[in-house]
Amino acid sequence: MTDKDVTRQVAAIEQMDIEALRVFWRRRYGAPPPLRSEPILRMLLAWRVQADAFGGIDRETRRALSRTGTVAPEGHHLGIGARLTRNWKGREVTVVVEEAGFRWDDQLFASLSAAASAIAGSRWNGPRFFGLRDGA
Repeated sequence: MTDKDVTRQVAAIEQMDIEALRVFWRRRYGAPPPLRSEPILRMLLAWRVQADAFGGIDRETRRALSRTGTVAPEGHHLGIGARLTRNWKGREVTVVVEEAGFRWDDQLFASLSAAASAIAGSRWNGPRFFGLRDGA
């Protein structure tokens, strides 16, 4: 596959809707990942097309990634006992960072996002919900 072929395929991927992305993935790689995010599926598919043509992650990078270890849930860096507070729909809600996760309303959640989603009643990015990232 030439550089121009890859460029054309990536350009075509940029124009596809979610169903077209899934069809393209299925034809080329088998069952597509169960994603509903068009931008993420688009990026994954474009990366796979380019990796097929030019090679994926090199050995040195793979080794470096394997040495990084597990990723701590976002918000844990604040320290055990830290309290995250926000006004949500007229009431103040507080989540406490614990060693095993994030506690809200006597429930322990594995991630800050799980706690934020329980509070809001819909999917939320926990760090964004509590103002740890821009866009709150």
